[in-house]
Amino acid sequence: MTFTLRPGTVDDLIAVGALHQRSRVAAYAPFLSTEMLAEPTPAALGQYWRERWSYERADHVLTVAERDGHLVGFSYLGPDDQGDPATGLLHAVYLEPAERGRGLGRRLEADALAEMRSRGWRVAALWVLRQNGPARRFYERDGWRPTGVTQEEMIGSTPAVLLRYRREL
Repeated sequence: MTFTLRPGTVDDLIAVGALHQRSRVAAYAPFLSTEMLAEPTPAALGQYWRERWSYERADHVLTVAERDGHLVGFSYLGPDDQGDPATGLLHAVYLEPAERGRGLGRRLEADALAEMRSRGWRVAALWVLRQNGPARRFYERDGWRPTGVTQEEMIGSTPAVLLRYRREL
């Protein structure tokens, strides 16, 4: 069972939203309640990705991973949200829960970093939930380091702290 990576298209966005929902529920269930994870729905996340892609597709890259013709992961990257022209932002690496630990996340990350280098960025950054220990360990094993910068985001009615990570390209 091999997987392939390819550029995402508008036709992928509804499936990307549904996968995003499944992935976040699996990843965040250890520290967020079932009620908090019920929203947004897979359909709402599909619409979110359609809207986002409509205004970001000129300078962002969506890469999807398929295994046996089924979407099993994706990455999303673009310019730094802090305005640093030397930095690219890895917005997302999401996988089907069954794909965790099988190398796909590492392959999507490596592909995203290569794309960032090709765009001339010298630094990569990302945001990760403070409570998401597995994701933090995943990135730290590959040389990402916390910067000390945080921001708060609401997940439903629960405030969540995001940590900014970075690594040289």
